Amino acid sequence: MNELMKKIHKGLIVSCQAFEGEPLYADYSMSRMALSVLNGGAKGIRTNGVRDIKQIREVTDVPLIGLFKDHLEGYEVFITPTYNHVKQVLEAGADIVALDCTNRKRPESLEEIFTKIRKEFPGKMIMADIASCNDAQSISKLNPDILATTLSGYTRETEDRPKPDLELLRKLVNKFDIPVIAEGNYWESEEVVQAFKYGAFAVTIGSAITRPHLITERFNIAIENWKKEQSLKSDF
Repeated sequence: MNELMKKIHKGLIVSCQAFEGEPLYADYSMSRMALSVLNGGAKGIRTNGVRDIKQIREVTDVPLIGLFKDHLEGYEVFITPTYNHVKQVLEAGADIVALDCTNRKRPESLEEIFTKIRKEFPGKMIMADIASCNDAQSISKLNPDILATTLSGYTRETEDRPKPDLELLRKLVNKFDIPVIAEGNYWESEEVVQAFKYGAFAVTIGSAITRPHLITERFNIAIENWKKEQSLKSDF
């Protein structure tokens, strides 16, 4: 196990991302968010886009997973869909590049992208964001450094899967000799602990920590549901 992987092993990775139109989508917002979660004990950061990768790299040397979300017309994959996106992510300072490695139509072949990464960026690592065991089986032939359950629930094949998909995690850990990071819809501490019990190499949490509007909305839904229950009781 290399030094970078040792740093995140059995640790929490926090996804610090904001999107256009959100209040936190601004210069240095995500670098400040990253410092905040590192103060809380996070062992690594995952982030999107050249600006945020560069700005987070300026303030910390912890393992940094970078990606580039880009919705290209005619394709469902949008997490770092081409080698040009990969190149920008790695040149910005990411240690690990995350790519959509699902079995969906894509603008460039994964084999071509992996080959170029290993030729041009031999010191960098590749994370395969997948949604199913079928995805993992297909991409395992290219020997990614990490598998991540990021996209379970977000493809047509897996849209009915539980969130988080702990069963997928368990199957991947038992079937493949590749470190598996649990990611996607982890909201409760109990789910994180269960992921480690199933053999997760690390766990990534995003919205439950770094997206205040979604966290607030979640609490408000609980309040509104309680109000409805109280209203029904008062009708009897």
